[in-house]
Amino acid sequence: MVCRAGVAQLMDGTLSRTRQCEKLSKMSNTSVDSVVMPAPLGPASSLSPKSLGAMLLLALMWGLSIPITKLGLGCIPPMTFTALRFIVAVPLMMFLARRELRIPKRAIPGIVGLGVMGITLGNVAQSFGVQGTSASVATILSATIPLFMVILAAIRFKQTVTPLQWSGLLIAFFGIALVAVGSGPGVDDMSRSTASGVLLMLLSAVGIAIYYIWSAELTAEYGLMPVAAWNMLVGLLTVIPLAGWEMTQHTVDITVEALAAIAYLGVVVTVAGLILWLYILKVVPARVAASVQYLQPVFGISASAFLFGDKLGLMFAAGVGLVLAGLGLAASGKRASC
Repeated sequence: MVCRAGVAQLMDGTLSRTRQCEKLSKMSNTSVDSVVMPAPLGPASSLSPKSLGAMLLLALMWGLSIPITKLGLGCIPPMTFTALRFIVAVPLMMFLARRELRIPKRAIPGIVGLGVMGITLGNVAQSFGVQGTSASVATILSATIPLFMVILAAIRFKQTVTPLQWSGLLIAFFGIALVAVGSGPGVDDMSRSTASGVLLMLLSAVGIAIYYIWSAELTAEYGLMPVAAWNMLVGLLTVIPLAGWEMTQHTVDITVEALAAIAYLGVVVTVAGLILWLYILKVVPARVAASVQYLQPVFGISASAFLFGDKLGLMFAAGVGLVLAGLGLAASGKRASC
């Protein structure tokens, strides 16, 4: 996954606010009936040089994921590339979670659905979207996941979206339109954006937003590591048949560059990124840690311009600014009451 910052915000608010609401309404201990909208980030004074360095490193690691995906897709088709990424990641995740893998039977349907939503839909759609857009456009579109989380959390948990949050959403989506139009025709296939690619990236963002909201509930009950390991395995098992069919239709050229991209996404982004993220959550408040979502596009767009020569015009830059401003406004709403 690309953006776990929103999960931290949801889980941080979910666990604390749910306990308060349960005391008032005497609801079941296992219910999660109130998720707090993303709130403003915590004070900078809570950061040490070590924790700040960890956050910058994570923003760099995750920010490079879209440009690296673009490199891999140059010679491996999307579903096959996604399968290979998780073939690398899943054994490592299962090993790390080996002492926590036992889960109750009632957790299985939710975890299966989570794997299908997050990997079979979210990550596969993202791979197709990255293939059909420039790396810069794909990077900024992937940064819209928290925006969709605000909308979906409001629907799922019947929370009110404040006027400020609605303003942020509208500004961000206007920015998306500018990004899509302002990216230009591209100098070649690697830097060209299509309407279908933009739509697939947005579909991926919606799917991953649903994944994060759903996973916040499941991990609160069953634990982060077992839920992450099992849903990745489910996602891999559902993608492998699709990848097998795809390989009969397209040429798969396994190059050193492609292998490096697969290893980076599987080991660095998926596994090491999660470990570093959990460390950050231990040393700084979740709402401070969530600020990595603002830095990822900076690293991603810079890498895209360097690797693919993406032309970043004034309209594109204005769109990026509006998306990030809208993201900030959407994350600044007041906490919902019970």
